[in-house]
Amino acid sequence: MRPDTPAENVDHTAEAARLERIAGLYPEDAEALLLRAAAHLELSGDRPAATALYDRLLSSPDGLDDPPLVRALKASNLWEYGHEAEARAIIEGIRLAAPRDPAPWVIVAEALEGHDELEAAEETFTEGARLLLPTDAEPPAATHPLLYGRHRVRRMLGLAHDDWDTLADTLHASPVSLDELHDPKRIWSLGSDNPVELAAEISRLQAELGAYREALSRPFPVAVLHWPASELTELLSAYPTLAAEYPSHETHLSTIESSLRELSSSGTGNLGIVTGTVPSYEAFAASEQSSPEDMTLLPQYATTLAARGRAVAWPPQRGAGCWCGAAEGYEGCHGA
Repeated sequence: MRPDTPAENVDHTAEAARLERIAGLYPEDAEALLLRAAAHLELSGDRPAATALYDRLLSSPDGLDDPPLVRALKASNLWEYGHEAEARAIIEGIRLAAPRDPAPWVIVAEALEGHDELEAAEETFTEGARLLLPTDAEPPAATHPLLYGRHRVRRMLGLAHDDWDTLADTLHASPVSLDELHDPKRIWSLGSDNPVELAAEISRLQAELGAYREALSRPFPVAVLHWPASELTELLSAYPTLAAEYPSHETHLSTIESSLRELSSSGTGNLGIVTGTVPSYEAFAASEQSSPEDMTLLPQYATTLAARGRAVAWPPQRGAGCWCGAAEGYEGCHGA
């Protein structure tokens, strides 16, 4: 399924089964693929099967990249089909663990909000924001949902704007302001007999839906392949003919940055970088029934990694480290 496929045209059960099969073929990506499969199972209405997938991930002997995220998704799903006590216990555990990733905070806060626990939701959004928002720099894009969710809940509670609410208004790029989108009185417009009020509410809802679609249905990035120094050394040692493509690691890094800038200046959006490994590349070449020395495989390999969710967005957020792995920030390294 393409990421931009309309939801009404998706067989969620079949898509979940497909993703589970792919996870078996690519165990290094199993966590991301099985999370997507669980989401499809939730959309299909088979919430117990989604919980079984979350439990499968949490019991994985190899460990997870983001256990708090999986626990948060499990808690949200459990609450939706009657397991409130267990969901609350998991949510409390996540809050006590204080994860350094915004996603678990947003998921558990929205679960509380969705069950009319507005005060607890506001406290959870605020805890996450206090922990993760930088004090002297622009908030990273990943933290924006914390601010937006906190703004929404505070509007429903009738609380006055504070500095973070103002910041959320500033960061929000939709034509309809957050204050309008989160106005509690909007619910009354939906029951109005006035065509003007109904038309205005439809316009607001369309703007809100457009923002969600842009965030959730964006196709995978146009990605450029990056080899860390050790991996490139191993690659060229095993396949010397690829030296024509990669004369040196420094040249390779410079080429990545210049290629991305050229794509950006030509109007190409949604750019990213994927990091290759020699075993993964060899497995890909074998699946294509070709030799790893075939240079035409390199862009195909990059596209495959991007489709499997391995791409990191380019350019990095302001103040973030450089994509090349250097200790200094992007602005002082390849972004200079």
